[in-house]
Amino acid sequence: MGGMLGALVGSFAPAGGSFESIATATGTGSSDTITFSSIPSTYKHLQIRGIANDTAGFEASLVLNGDTAGNYVYHRLLGNGSTASATGSVGDSWIRIGNSGSTADTFATYIIDIQDYTSTTRNKTTRTFTGRDLNGSGSASLYSGLWLSTSAVTSVSIVNVGARSWTSTTTFALYGIKG
Repeated sequence: MGGMLGALVGSFAPAGGSFESIATATGTGSSDTITFSSIPSTYKHLQIRGIANDTAGFEASLVLNGDTAGNYVYHRLLGNGSTASATGSVGDSWIRIGNSGSTADTFATYIIDIQDYTSTTRNKTTRTFTGRDLNGSGSASLYSGLWLSTSAVTSVSIVNVGARSWTSTTTFALYGIKG
């Protein structure tokens, strides 16, 4: 098991470079969106790490540069300890990244990579490793996402698709990766 976990964690670490903290944001209890804006273009990749709760367990998603025009694709592999499933979608208004915690004492964790975010010649790809605890049950998922745009990413919003507010115990941190 340890070898598999190490391989999985290692596959989510971008090759080379160093991490630098850009910003941290905390839920307010009154908003369903956390946004990192004015992202500097001095890094090769971005990574967002988070722990989230909305007390209803709705799905979290990424919106890049405020684009909600159906320009996203995603794929998901999910396991919950007894079954595994795979899903995907095209033409979405966001990139799905997994469900949040669903009660006051359960949480979801996220590691989200946004590759080559400053490129103006390629569509942007994301990969997310997420899991959530449901007090004795839960799930782990791998997501891949695609934003069909060659625009450089200057803002990232983490949106609770269920329009539920992120609790004040929700925190996301944005890192730049030198490369």
